[in-house]
Amino acid sequence: MKNKFTILGCGSSLGSPWITGNWGSCDKKNSKNVRTRCSAHIKFKNLSILIDTSPDIKSQFKKNKISNIDAIIYTHDHADQTAGIFELRPFVWKNKKKIPIYGSTRTINRLLKSYTFCFKPRYGYVPILIAKKIKRRFKIIKKNEFIKILSFEVQHGLIKATAYVFNKIAYISDCNYIPDEYFKYLKNLDYLIIDCLKNEKHPSHFNYDDAIFISKKIKPKKTILTNLHVDLDYTKLKRRLPKNIIPAYDGLNFNF
Repeated sequence: MKNKFTILGCGSSLGSPWITGNWGSCDKKNSKNVRTRCSAHIKFKNLSILIDTSPDIKSQFKKNKISNIDAIIYTHDHADQTAGIFELRPFVWKNKKKIPIYGSTRTINRLLKSYTFCFKPRYGYVPILIAKKIKRRFKIIKKNEFIKILSFEVQHGLIKATAYVFNKIAYISDCNYIPDEYFKYLKNLDYLIIDCLKNEKHPSHFNYDDAIFISKKIKPKKTILTNLHVDLDYTKLKRRLPKNIIPAYDGLNFNF
């Protein structure tokens, strides 16, 4: 049984196209420019792990035929990463057990406040989640199987977001600065999935030049650019990139 990583959504906070029908610079005839909000899935042995619960999580699960979930890890508490949290209820009813979620102290505290009914009984609603605050290194365990995950904080505008590293894969979807002390965790990667919002500079995200700089500094075997805004057309972006760097698209996956 192969381990698989899937990018469920690679769009920025409004996705592509926007709710108004705006495609920006993206060619609407290219299906790879249809981007839902950022989320990802790890299939490791018999473990099914979700990274973030985007507002589009239901359609992402259906499209990628994900039938179960064992745990969720959160990068941060912004709405485009968390708003689909209540969609997980059917898995709790199906498996008859709560889903553990993992995140930084800040992220977990914000989720406990914003989605109290998911963690504590409220107005007849039964709790569906168990909150777990992460350490630098932690494990997600299911029976006799587990995956080791390393985490560290990166800057994302006014807040800190969490980067995750496991099995020579790094996922850093929302970021505009990585402290120098953490580059030691990004050596010898097979895959780097990194924020690349726009061509222009942005106060909360890496732009094209930033993402290329980080990729050249880290030197992974393959870099995948995610969190793509509507000014980045898939085909045009791919033509600009070195061979070892590619744009993400919804449903992109690889075995590891």
